[in-house]
Amino acid sequence: MTQTTPAPAATLDAVLDELAERRLEFQDRRYVPRDFVERLKGLGIYRASVPRRFGGDPMPPAEFLSLVERISAVDGSTGWVASFGAQVSYLCPLPEDTLAAIYADGPDVVFAGALFPVQPAPPTERGFRVNGRWKFASGCMGADILCVGIPGDDSTAGKPRGAVLPPRDVEIIQDWDVVGMRATGSFDLAVHDVEVDRDWTFIRGGAPSVDEPIYRYPTITYAAQALSVVSAGVARAAIDFATGEGSGRASVTGAPKLADRPYYRAQVAEAEATLRSARAYFYEAAREGWESVQHGEVSDEQNAHLRLSAAHLARTAAAVTGTIVSLSGTAAIYSDHPLQALLADAQVPQQHAFLAPTIYDSAGAVLMGMAPTSPAFR
Repeated sequence: MTQTTPAPAATLDAVLDELAERRLEFQDRRYVPRDFVERLKGLGIYRASVPRRFGGDPMPPAEFLSLVERISAVDGSTGWVASFGAQVSYLCPLPEDTLAAIYADGPDVVFAGALFPVQPAPPTERGFRVNGRWKFASGCMGADILCVGIPGDDSTAGKPRGAVLPPRDVEIIQDWDVVGMRATGSFDLAVHDVEVDRDWTFIRGGAPSVDEPIYRYPTITYAAQALSVVSAGVARAAIDFATGEGSGRASVTGAPKLADRPYYRAQVAEAEATLRSARAYFYEAAREGWESVQHGEVSDEQNAHLRLSAAHLARTAAAVTGTIVSLSGTAAIYSDHPLQALLADAQVPQQHAFLAPTIYDSAGAVLMGMAPTSPAFR
């Protein structure tokens, strides 16, 4: 199994301390600014899914996901932006020469994309002419390269293409106004009549052009895992708040403090057990998948467990966070209460198409020897 040198604890702790101080600033901005993205680069997040051939330092997925979870326990939005260190593997079908150009100045390249809605892109002599507007470009304000979705054709087996562009060729429209994951900066992207070389487009979920383990790990599955684990970090923050708050706060009515109430102790303990159980399945599947790609590839059954455990973790974390809020009394109804922000963040990952309830059906179908029932399952 490939081993990497983890970020020094002091460095990670310093970044997390800064994040705790600045998270409200990021919420007000509605995005994580570039200077803090540079701090994330220092943790190796954006080289974690880059092949060694291009200077990368690939992390085993379980190690990377654990790092994202720790960041998310401080701020879910920043964890979401950090999770895109895994999504750079979307670029694996690009020609090797294109990848070499992307990483010419080093492996710490920040990628963000908005693939949908796929916009028409008429072919030209050397590529495609790209116009349109796309949604949900999380992390685009700190990105070094951007991607938008264009149609596939007979050569892509119906899969859409991604067109890779430098930020100077893309307009960012700051229209992100949401309750949960507010600081992800998931703005719209607009491109106005730009010709993109064919060699700077890739088939979403296509075969990699470079044979290294990090590119054999299923790309869309990894993206789903990286988004799911954000919710685990948020739920962890909610449970930690509940244990600390319950031990110290007395009721304004004179009732016993929360930790003196049997129902509170029991349900917080159950929430702890429930979250840890879902995490155990999630990380077990990630470790098994990584072991498989060292000398081959992830099987369909293993991929089903990867997708199922990711969807299950997201839904479990949301439910756990909701339980904590319901236990926390009248104080938790105020809009500035810490649990309200955690509740809003915890709901978002499970809403993503990669983690939707349909994943349960697809996973069940594959485990029973059938084809998955949802697209882009692998």
